[in-house]
Amino acid sequence: MFKSKLSQFSSLLRQRLSIGQVTISKRGYLQGPCSGYLQTMKHRPLSTSAADNAQGEGDKQKEKISVTFIDKYGEETTIKVPIGMSMLEAAHENDIELEGACEGSLACSTCHVIVMDVNYYNKLEDPTDEENDMLDLAFGLTETSRLGCQVIARPELDGIRLALPAATRNFAVDGHVPKPH
Repeated sequence: MFKSKLSQFSSLLRQRLSIGQVTISKRGYLQGPCSGYLQTMKHRPLSTSAADNAQGEGDKQKEKISVTFIDKYGEETTIKVPIGMSMLEAAHENDIELEGACEGSLACSTCHVIVMDVNYYNKLEDPTDEENDMLDLAFGLTETSRLGCQVIARPELDGIRLALPAATRNFAVDGHVPKPH
């Protein structure tokens, strides 16, 4: 149904743009008879990215925390992660080998990370039932295991250290090294 409504709206918008009834302002907003339809979406970006869905604007979007990833060889990589971004996205943007086969849709356990300090683990929101179901499939599960796609950067997590397990269980392709999306 949503797809149908979106298709209808898209068709109407193209038609009105072509005859000049709708214009696009300097800031990228629609102006004209269709713009009221989008008012409810004004503060909701059309993205599934955790960083895009972060609350607030301006300084909060630019605020970053320090996160250290420890790979299976014990090598540490410290990066700056914007508030609201998942650890999976942060790892991909910084060429850290955290798989994420399902792209953060809670359908696998390949972005399994281990929070090294229980104090930081306790600052995280409790895992959902869906996350716990996926964690049950994770290789090297520990008491402080989480899925990287579900750990979202917040100011109180500044300094968190995340270990990457020695292996993942990716039932799709054995031995495949994924490329960040």
